[in-house]
Amino acid sequence: MQNFNFFFPTTLKSGYGLAKQAGELLKPYVEKKLLVVTDKGLVDSGALTGFFTSLDQAGLKYDIYQDVQPNPSSTVIDDAVAFLKNSECDAIIGIGGGSSIDAAKAVAAMATNPGSILDYEGYDRLINDPMPLFAIPTTSGTGSECTASTVVTNPKNSFKTAIISPRLFPKLAILDAELTMKLPPAITASTGMDALTHAIESYVSKLANPISRALAIEAIKMITQNIKKAYFVGSDVTARENMLVASFLAGVAFSLSKLGNVHAISHTFGGIFNVPHGVANAALLPYVLKFNMDACPDLFKEIAVAMGENVDGLDDYSAGSKAIEAVVKLNAAINIPANVQELGVTLDKLPQMVEDSMRSGNVLVNPRLTKASDIKQIITDAYHGHLA
Repeated sequence: MQNFNFFFPTTLKSGYGLAKQAGELLKPYVEKKLLVVTDKGLVDSGALTGFFTSLDQAGLKYDIYQDVQPNPSSTVIDDAVAFLKNSECDAIIGIGGGSSIDAAKAVAAMATNPGSILDYEGYDRLINDPMPLFAIPTTSGTGSECTASTVVTNPKNSFKTAIISPRLFPKLAILDAELTMKLPPAITASTGMDALTHAIESYVSKLANPISRALAIEAIKMITQNIKKAYFVGSDVTARENMLVASFLAGVAFSLSKLGNVHAISHTFGGIFNVPHGVANAALLPYVLKFNMDACPDLFKEIAVAMGENVDGLDDYSAGSKAIEAVVKLNAAINIPANVQELGVTLDKLPQMVEDSMRSGNVLVNPRLTKASDIKQIITDAYHGHLA
């Protein structure tokens, strides 16, 4: 067993309707004013009415920055930091999908650190603790509310830059499945498969440890058992709650273990083609699993079992292949494209995609040793839908 550390400073509060009590929960942390980082569509939908009412009832002053876009760029972060400095805010909360929470993390970091957020690419390069930071996810997928990272797109080269630091863990995360009840099926599918990808990549990562694997395998079970109900029914409270908790578990798992080739490649799809992160992960996942199979068929067998596959009497490789089959069937059931061409990915940018993917630290922890030619083949296979 390899040496490992476990550090998780985020306080979690989970409960249906808890966002309507957020004001009282946040009040001890806010002295002057709270900056709410979110997106305009979510605000306009009325989904956050109860949250804002709770802030008012608790007597908390707040400003709202609502210009976050999917795959947020450093330009958005710069704009939000300027907005922050013109306010008297001394604490920040990200509420929304992963983009809003990632943006809130980046803004909190740049409130107390010099330069650009892009200057802090890599691991543990932040100099100062961020402004007090909190998170409430409204999707069940990214796990950003419980990770030590944020991802920001560099608009000059379309590269999605990962900033990883223990300083980026939110102080408090609130899970409230009520905020996810009206998610449209397509968002339920893409974010749910994002969480499944986190769990699977964490489980087979070279940096996986007993704690990360325990969290990841439980997340795999919960997602497999609940994602279809959340997708097809939507109003099933138990399925929604389980998906939200599973997303959290997967987030904690990969904060310990990092991820793998799916994320190395999908970040390039988001940066270059602005493909939504979750659906990019889902469409890529079977192709990376196929590539990784030879490296750890025993782990894939355990994943297959967690996904409910019958592996009795099968050797590790045959049993592990059931995990790939299960992912393919799950993608098809919830209308995830079987190839990345349908997502708008084109091969004319293949050299840049390969270069950017190899730049990711996730390649280094992928269970199978990966060369640039391997990334090229995975992307090409995923483009043409060649899985056999």
